[in-house]
Amino acid sequence: MLTLHVAESSPKTAVLVEGASLAAVGPYEELAAARPGARVRRWPGILTPGLLNPYGPELLEDAYHPDPREADEFGTEPVTGERARAIFRADPSRRGASARRGIQRLLAHGTVAVAGELRHRAVVDAVRRAGLAVGQRPPNPPGPASFSPSPLVLLPPLTAGGPARFAVFDVPDRAALVRLGAATCVATVIGGRLVHRRR
Repeated sequence: MLTLHVAESSPKTAVLVEGASLAAVGPYEELAAARPGARVRRWPGILTPGLLNPYGPELLEDAYHPDPREADEFGTEPVTGERARAIFRADPSRRGASARRGIQRLLAHGTVAVAGELRHRAVVDAVRRAGLAVGQRPPNPPGPASFSPSPLVLLPPLTAGGPARFAVFDVPDRAALVRLGAATCVATVIGGRLVHRRR
């Protein structure tokens, strides 16, 4: 099934998704006319290639992402530093589930790729299963590690025949995305699947 994604502030960059690939990229009116039977998903904001987060190891291996049922004990935000290391030492099997919850946070911030050397098998497997691309870490990332790092690193432009991997942010333009950050993400698509949608 063909799905046509368009964001209201970037109608010149609509994408036609077929399976896990982009069948076409271009102005919404042209794509809609060429494929009138495609299902249409309309989003607020701008459609982008998605973000690369350069802090894969820091966010997915060095931080513990509590299960919501652990909120009384650990809170709801990622646990870092010595406390996180103590959690993993006490129960190494928590690392995989923590990474999966961390990936959900990344997806909610429009991240479609991570960078940095991942050392733990459970984390590597979680990243692979989620479909996140693994990229080169930019030299000297400015830090600190964040789900909305500064500066934001956008992937190269979307092209027909490329992977159906992109994110939509509820902002009027890229300048506003830089100013307001990745928490403005409303949708993330990886492998042609909608893996995050803001409620």
